[in-house]
Order: sequence, then structure tokens, then C-alpha cells
Amino acid sequence: MMYAEVIGDPIAQSKSPTIHRFWLMALDIAGDYRATRVVAGGLAAYLADRRADPDWRGCNVTMPHKQAVLPLLDRIDDQGAAIGAVNTVVRGPDGSLTGHNTDADGFLEPLRSVFAHRHLFRMARVLGTGGAARAVVASLARHNMTLVVAGRDPAKAQALLDELAPATSSIAHHAVRLAHFAAPTDFAFDDRAGCLDLVVNATALGMTGQPPLVFDLSHAPPGSIVYDIVTSPVETPLLAAARAQGLQTIDGIEMLIGQAAVAFRLFFGAEPPRDRDAALRALLTA
Repeated sequence: MMYAEVIGDPIAQSKSPTIHRFWLMALDIAGDYRATRVVAGGLAAYLADRRADPDWRGCNVTMPHKQAVLPLLDRIDDQGAAIGAVNTVVRGPDGSLTGHNTDADGFLEPLRSVFAHRHLFRMARVLGTGGAARAVVASLARHNMTLVVAGRDPAKAQALLDELAPATSSIAHHAVRLAHFAAPTDFAFDDRAGCLDLVVNATALGMTGQPPLVFDLSHAPPGSIVYDIVTSPVETPLLAAARAQGLQTIDGIEMLIGQAAVAFRLFFGAEPPRDRDAALRALLTA
């Protein structure tokens, strides 16, 4: 029976099997989707084994493999190459492996209605410099966002900006230390009417089993949209605090379903039943 899977370390918290199995059952497709723990040193052996399995359609790739997988693939699609990270690997009939990045499409999906409006100014504070952050930064740069990227190492954040979001004559990006956002600020934000402000947690901080994310919401201008890509827990402390302040929030389930839909088409050659998103979300958050 054909199957796909998600790989990473850790992987037990992944909700991807629930999503893909829900769609497979809804479409009456004879297939399966699994979760497999693959440690950093075992990635090459894992891919070599799966490459020889004609029932294996491919895998989603989560931390810490989104960049490490690149040299092990035969081909990388344009978006994956541009972002420099892959979260989906598809096996061809000849055993070849092609890498794709569906994170970018999944991240943007809940923001498309926002970007459909014109704004006087657009700024995003992006926390993180890993594989997921690369997709976030590249996506936001294409929508003319001024970016502030925060990482444990500001030099890495600046290198990410230089590669994926070069400054222009009208847009100057900034790289800061992640700790910059931990302490309160008394900065007096001006009237933000007509402006778009995003705060995006693209780290694993706040995820079950990981250290907490320390972000003081005084750094979020009034009217900000706070977006946390963490999916376990769905209601992260960052989102709970933002909602308590009356800010609009987007949780990681939105991005997860969006990127999974693109991957499902690649793995199984079928359109996922997105008209059943409400039922799927209820299952994922039960």
C-alpha cells in the first residue's frame, strides 16, 4: 500500500498523520501517512532506504532536517532552492528524490486576505532563523514587508536577510538579538491606521518539550496580528497573551493545514477536501 510520512526529531507531537489520514479516508484513497523519528545522523540512511521502496511516495521534513536534506536530493524545485530549505520530499517512479518547500504557501494562506488590501506601511517582526523562518522571511519579503528578524545570533539573522530579503532604496530591514524582545519597551507607537504589523514566532520556542518563548507584547504595535507557527500546544502562551490584549491571532494549525494540502497533492495526486477544514480543525484541537 502506498504511504508517505513525516520525519524529524522529535516527531511524536506531529499532527501531520492526523491531517493526511483524514483526507485519505474522506477521499476513499487506499494509502497511509506515518510519523517516523529520524535523528540528524540517520538522515542519509533513511533516504537511501526509502528511495528503494516503490510504495513510499515521499515525506514531509521537520526540524532539524529542512536544510540538512538539501545535498541528499536529486532535484529541488524553484521555491525550495530560492528559500534554501525543503519541507517536502517526493519520490519519482525512477526512485529520484525531489525537494519542495510548501511551508511558504502554507504560511501565507491565512494572510492572503490581509495582503489583498493596500497599506501605508508593512512591518513584520520575525522570531527565528531556522528552516521555517527562511520560508517566512522569503514570503514576507515578496509582499513588501519591512522585516525585523530576531535570532540568538544577530549575525545569522543578518545573513538570512541579506540572502532572502535584500534591502532596497525604500525598504531597510534589521537584524536583532532575540533577547531584544524579552524586556518591556516604552516606545510610543504612532497612529497605526493604514499600517500592517505582524509578529511571527518561527522558532520552536514555546513548543511542548521546548523552552518558553520570552516576548514582551509591548513590542507589538496596536492592531498587530500575532502568528505563532507552533502546533503543540495550539494555544501557545504568546497567542493567549496577544488575544487577552485584543490582538488578532493566527495559530500554527492554519499554516500546518495549508502546507499539508500542497504536500498531499504531491504525494497522492489528489485534491484534499478543504470544504471539511472545520471538521479537521476540530479533530486536531480536540
